[in-house]
Amino acid sequence: MTEVTPVPLAELTTLRTGGAPARMLEASTTDELVATLREVWADGEPWFVLGGGSNLFVGDEPFDGTVVRVLTQGIERMPAARPGFVRLRIQAGHDWDALVAYAVGEGLAGIEAMSGIPGTVGAAPVQNIGAYGQEIVQTLVEVELIDESTGEISTVPAADLGLGFRTSVLKHHHGSVPARRAVILSVTLELAEVGHEERTISGEQLRTALGLSPDDTVSVAWVRDHVLTTRARKGMVLDADDPDTYSAGSFFQNAVVSASFARTLPDACPRWPVAPDLDPVLVIPLSAFDGYVPPPASVESDVKVSAAWLIEHSGVRKGFKLPRSRAALSSKHALALTNRGSATAAELAELARYIQGRVQAEFGLVLQPEPVLVNVEL
Repeated sequence: MTEVTPVPLAELTTLRTGGAPARMLEASTTDELVATLREVWADGEPWFVLGGGSNLFVGDEPFDGTVVRVLTQGIERMPAARPGFVRLRIQAGHDWDALVAYAVGEGLAGIEAMSGIPGTVGAAPVQNIGAYGQEIVQTLVEVELIDESTGEISTVPAADLGLGFRTSVLKHHHGSVPARRAVILSVTLELAEVGHEERTISGEQLRTALGLSPDDTVSVAWVRDHVLTTRARKGMVLDADDPDTYSAGSFFQNAVVSASFARTLPDACPRWPVAPDLDPVLVIPLSAFDGYVPPPASVESDVKVSAAWLIEHSGVRKGFKLPRSRAALSSKHALALTNRGSATAAELAELARYIQGRVQAEFGLVLQPEPVLVNVEL
């Protein structure tokens, strides 16, 4: 554990907002991270961990607590139980895109469509990151984490993390606390060994984004290169020379709504069905069983709708900003709120509230923020 002079969080977050914390600690090994967290938790002071700072919206006032920077690094390759697969155990502070580059270089498939997503590996399962039809839930095996309530370390299978659309039991949702307060120490993924040969792409969303037909064959390296190019066009790859990338990525989540509500939206609004959660086990007590098994109830799938489409069709166009504000929508992507030059958190929050109000007035839907909010309210 190393205590360092606190610096403004505006220097460590991609949205470039935030005052300095009262205390800042850095941990470069797992042992250091565990010891640091146990010490901070024993003191009972406000705290949060900071990885790449790409999914945080931090307020202007100094944070009256401790920030723990997670700087752990490393990838361990391990065998998998399934033939044709390999497991990677990655330390929480490892850069996500560096992991993707490593996997692609090794001819491993499963995360290549998530190229260019900023942040660290430890943050990835917290909100079940995804892009172009790939999500970490598809390859995640388990995480090693430390619980705040006990200080104990445990290995938790992916099935116990409550992974859903940009969510998990570990995520600080806007207006609520996580179901499980813990910090991820390492992540284990299982990836397919496909080599560097060309192959067809099974995901329709990814094929559409890359302009591929079902019969086209490409390599994992080709997919990575073209995903990076596609994201860069949208300002979603960090670039110090491009203010459109001074953002927290998608500021608002694509909304998941009922099928009946989705039918109230214009037909042109992009939407995708969300598979319903069905109980696969029907238990009938033997004493009550009369030979009849009722058919499963018909459940209409929820629908995910495009927040970007809703924003633009509520009259808020790319590049929009309020008068005298240094915060604006990206000129490339309607979901990204950007800091156009020393914008305060208050300016960005004002813009976010304005967008929420416009979408609600036009479509009756309140968009929810995707980043974790620290010391700031919408």
